[in-house]
Amino acid sequence: MSHAAILESIDRMKDHGLKHTKKREDLIKLFAHEDRYLTAKQVQQKLEDDYPSLSFDTIYRNLYAFVDIGILETTELHNEKMFRMTCLHDGHHHHHFICEKCSRTIQLQMCPMDFFEQQLKNCLLKSHRFEVFGICDQCAQTA
Repeated sequence: MSHAAILESIDRMKDHGLKHTKKREDLIKLFAHEDRYLTAKQVQQKLEDDYPSLSFDTIYRNLYAFVDIGILETTELHNEKMFRMTCLHDGHHHHHFICEKCSRTIQLQMCPMDFFEQQLKNCLLKSHRFEVFGICDQCAQTA
């Protein structure tokens, strides 16, 4: 993910009244450099060298604050909430394939909503989300 996306996320954080701290910036950078969903526990493990006293509650509060303002998006995999950098800065609409082993995401360029919109002509559709789960090519090779 680009440096511009990191700066855009920091600006969004400030615009929504969240104080710009080194911990929050490092949290944004962590997600910007990962191409997959992470659990809160994985976030804590990745940040523990730099922030050994960072509590799980603080991580969760910041993750959900970032979701609320559109920096992160969530999904659920194996009954656990997972987070990743939002794709809104990409400038185009897309969906994701999510690997059930490594949580890597792959962008899907086709949107199935076109099919449903034809069937729901008189309905006002507000939003949608489409995710495909499976095993990515890299994990399939090591199985």
